[in-house]
Formats: sequence, C-alpha cells, structure tokens
Amino acid sequence: MCENVERNISKPMTKRKTENRSSRGKNPHSRRRPQSRGQKRAKPGDQFWIYGTHAVHAALLNPARQKQTLLATKSAAETLPPNSPKPEITAPADIERRLPPGSIHQGIALLTAPLAEDSLETLSPVTDRDVVVVLDQVTDPQNIGAILRSCAAFGAKALIMQERHSPPLSGVVAKAATGALEHIATHHVTNISRALDTLADLGYERLGLAEGGNLSLPDYQRSGPVALVLGAEGSGLRRLTKEHCDQLISLPTSEIQSSLNVSNAAAVALYALSR
Repeated sequence: MCENVERNISKPMTKRKTENRSSRGKNPHSRRRPQSRGQKRAKPGDQFWIYGTHAVHAALLNPARQKQTLLATKSAAETLPPNSPKPEITAPADIERRLPPGSIHQGIALLTAPLAEDSLETLSPVTDRDVVVVLDQVTDPQNIGAILRSCAAFGAKALIMQERHSPPLSGVVAKAATGALEHIATHHVTNISRALDTLADLGYERLGLAEGGNLSLPDYQRSGPVALVLGAEGSGLRRLTKEHCDQLISLPTSEIQSSLNVSNAAAVALYALSR
C-alpha cells in the first residue's frame, strides 16, 4: 500500500477466485522451496536499547527477550512489573546519554538484543481467520511500529518483512509499537515473492492492497486465511509482488482525502479482515 491510495473509482468488478486453499497453493510461481533463508539472528554485537514505559514493561514480561541492563529513575523503578531484574537507579540525563537524540524514555530503558526468528513454515494456519501481514520494502520505523500495534489490536499473527529493505527492529520501532513487538512474531526474508509462494503453499490467500485494485475492500469476502500485502511508502507494491498476489483490492476514500499512510491503510484493512 502506498502513500497515494486512490479513491475507489467505479470499475467493473472481476469475479473473485473461488478455488479452495489447496488449489491456491498450486500457483504457477510456486517453487515449493522452504523460505528459511534471510532470517535475522541475534548476534552478540546487536545490542540496542528499548525505552519508554510500555515498550520496556512488555519486554520485561517477555521470557524470550534478553534482559542485559535495566536503567530506571527512582520513580520509574517503583512501577516495574513483578519479577523484573533489579534496575540500576539513575538520573534521566544518564538514560538520555545512551539513547538516540530526542528519545522519549519516560525514565526507563532496557539493553537487549533482537529476538530469534523462526522460518515461515511455522506460520501454518490454525484457523480460517488467521491473518499475516507482509510488507514490501516499507522502510519507516514509525510505520513499522504502528503496523505492529495494529497487528496486535486486530489479531494478526505475524509480520513479514524483506531483510535488506526494512529498518532494524530496535528501540525506535519498539517505542512506536508500544509493546506490540513482544507479542507479534516477526520474520525477515530474503525475497518477498518467494515468501508469498510459501504462504500460498501453507494455505493463505495473498491479498495485495494497491491503488487500482479490481475490488473494493468492503466488497471483499474472505474464505480462509489471508496474507495482507502492503507496499512501500510512496511507490506502493512492486510489479512482481502484485503478480504474486491472488487478489488486488483498494480502499474507498473521499475526494477530500484520497491518500492514506501505509500504517493507516494497514489498520483499516486489518480491522475489516477481523470482522
């Protein structure tokens, strides 16, 4: 989904595909090759700071999250979750010194490392209502954080990104996600098209959100698990990514405001898919 989502102009509606999940998996692009390459693994040198009350508290409650150093002001330390590591009590200026300029830390920060990631094959649908989100070169960490929040709010089970064209899942993303980074499985892949093939093989219908989509989102009727695919800020879905989608849909918007930010578009689409 791009920044300039056009309003939905009346167009002849194409008949929606009615094949079952098994037939969707047999697509002409599928290589049936496991999409396990390109995963970001935690490395000793990949330490970073998570900061802000919601982000740090969620990280402290996540048993999979490494807790290396916890800094807190005296007042922030009094609000820590039960069984948290003992914090180093310090002044706000000391915390600011360790963070990117302008970081709003609310008196608390946690030094940690990236979470480990599994292969896409672990995303096999459990129910027909399962949704995963695929981002095609979305690069703004604030947008990534906001999309993670929407994933958590509307029940998406995972967020999939391209390894070389996405921001690191560091403190900026964690702060923008306000804790959702600890609850939504993230997967970095080398190739988005191959990842979409893998998702099709697993039984997901690949639904691309794009201007000029042949179906409006309110008219879309889901029949099973969905992989919602959104494109980069400004340029939208790439041609090859569109070709690996089973359906392209658009958002109906007004003439007053015909475009939506990718994170806003993700929230609207995830809400619609959750109904």
